[in-house]
Formats: sequence, C-alpha cells, structure tokens
Amino acid sequence: MNDLLFKEESYKIIGICMEIHKILGKGFLEIVYKDALEHEFKLRNIPFQREKEFSINYKNYILPHKYYADFVVYNEIILEVKAVNGIVDEFIKQTLNYLAISKCKLGLIVNFGEESLKYKRIVL
Repeated sequence: MNDLLFKEESYKIIGICMEIHKILGKGFLEIVYKDALEHEFKLRNIPFQREKEFSINYKNYILPHKYYADFVVYNEIILEVKAVNGIVDEFIKQTLNYLAISKCKLGLIVNFGEESLKYKRIVL
C-alpha cells in the first residue's frame, strides 16, 4: 500500500482540528473555527495562508471572479472548513476546483458541525 500524500502534515492538521472540536464542540459558525485554526497554526509555527485568493485563467483571460480557499497549509494542502450537518458532494467538488486552480495535490474538508469531527481527504 502506498503512503498517504502529506501524511505527517495532514495528521498534524487533523489533530489540531480534533483539539479545537474537543474544546469548542459543535454549533459555532465557520468563522469561529477558522479563527481557532489560525491561532493554533501560529502557536505551532505551521505555515499557512488564510482566505488564499486564486485567479482563474480562461483562454489567457483572467476572469473577474476569484476563488478563495479557507486555508493553504504548508503551501501544499487546501483546508476547507465547514460547520454543517455533513460533508456533501458540493464540498468535494468545491475542493477539487481549489486543487485544480492551486496546483495543490491534497485537500482536506473538515466539518466541525457534528457531534464528532468529520473530515475527508481529497487527492488530485
């Protein structure tokens, strides 16, 4: 069996998310969890960009609307934060689009909106 892509880095990210969920629980808006993630990344010296903007090139024309990924962590991993009842296909498609435009290979969708933390790895 092949090793997981960015195994160590993704385990650290998921571990942080689990700690945040353990402390805050479910029920907050996404922005609260994003603020907690930003704080934890800074405390642990984990490189990240929040609300990373991506332009979309269409036939050598930059479209006026941009994509904004919640986080790019370690300059390699797209992290999408949700606080809803479940991870649906729409979130997977959104993350696939972020991966395609960013040229990153791994996306993590993390959902704080349930009794226990749920996450999904998306590999491009």
